[in-house]
Amino acid sequence: MQQLRRFQVLRSLGLVFWLSLPLIGLVFWLGSGFVGDRILSHSRTTKKYLLADTQSARQMMKKVVAIEVEILRQQGFSRVNVKTNNSVLKTIVFEFPTTDMSQLQATLSQELGLPRDRVQELIVEVGE
Repeated sequence: MQQLRRFQVLRSLGLVFWLSLPLIGLVFWLGSGFVGDRILSHSRTTKKYLLADTQSARQMMKKVVAIEVEILRQQGFSRVNVKTNNSVLKTIVFEFPTTDMSQLQATLSQELGLPRDRVQELIVEVGE
């Protein structure tokens, strides 16, 4: 009888609700910890790979406007800035381990997918 009266007093004050909140919080905390550990320890081996679209890169190269070549003979390499009229890709910077202009033209022709005579027309040599 005494317990029933105490329970009614607690209930009238709303303490039953407030006393159960820490217990509910503890259950959620332990449950989320368990679920988090399971998710984080699960190994994910995906077989999705990023494939570069080389064809669109070649199409961008066909819009070459100018080629600036800076030959750094003392360092033994050449720095090439290729300017395009593409809205996405304005400038491309290359470094080649050669200082010979004919070899550089051949390498650029191959790299850009342009004929060698077109590369020769576009090259502007910049001083060191």
